[in-house]
Amino acid sequence: MPETARPTPLLDPQFLHRLEQLELVSRKIFTGAIKGERRSKRKGQSVEFADYRNYVKGDDLRHLDWNLYARLDRLFIRLFQEEEDLHFYLLMDNSLSMDFGTPTKLHYARQIAAALAFIGLVNMDRVVIEVFNDHVVESMPAVRGRRSLWRVMNFLEKIAPAGPSNLRESLKTFTMKSTGKGIVVLLSDMMDKAGYEEALRYLVARQFDIYVIQILAQEELDPAIQGDLKLVDIEDADEAEISVSAPLLERYRQNLAAFQTGLQEFCNRRGITFLATSNQVPFDRLVLSYLRQRGLVR
Repeated sequence: MPETARPTPLLDPQFLHRLEQLELVSRKIFTGAIKGERRSKRKGQSVEFADYRNYVKGDDLRHLDWNLYARLDRLFIRLFQEEEDLHFYLLMDNSLSMDFGTPTKLHYARQIAAALAFIGLVNMDRVVIEVFNDHVVESMPAVRGRRSLWRVMNFLEKIAPAGPSNLRESLKTFTMKSTGKGIVVLLSDMMDKAGYEEALRYLVARQFDIYVIQILAQEELDPAIQGDLKLVDIEDADEAEISVSAPLLERYRQNLAAFQTGLQEFCNRRGITFLATSNQVPFDRLVLSYLRQRGLVR
């Protein structure tokens, strides 16, 4: 179904209710700009007592425990559990190669982004969405709170496929302009002729908590084509004439599997969580089951 004719919302009310029970989880501890609703292991000045440590010259005297001093004749500083803000970045590939499949890979990415953004919003995380092809083409500044859901949905609905891919330039631009640390979820088919390695290194260098979700169409995983064909690259108009045979299709599947294995291993070595999915996997199962298993939501 063409994108312009799609009548259904990205998220239905019943699924929203299930998402309300979840929260985004970071494997790293980040410092927020304001006090949030997420507890961290950092010790700061909040309302919940965590521990004591010995007084050191220069410590804030307001945090001395005088009752403990009266009992032990020693000075101790009270430590507290600090609550902190989580920045959650959704990076969405809208290049022309994403406009493929039924449903299209781009529509599938929109649904995943909508679900994860909603989880972040109801937990008062800062949600940022960046759309890119060969450069960052559109950005939705940080929003938080349930009341921002309409803005997120409206932004996602308007994303249209356009342009060629350039992961390196797009992610370089993102890392240079983003200020807060946090979780980054990259939604892309990762089909960039220039490769993905340097692009992902930009994210690693910024010490983000990184999740790469590769979205492929079932037609790409198991193409149902035969005969003599001329294939035209949708992004750069590159052409190739082929005669489709069973051995050729088998070699294609092997090359695709090798590409995904290489991407998986690259991510594993750098602490990036990688998940490959197809547009035929129900996106609610992806969020409620697979991303739970990977530790992004709980």
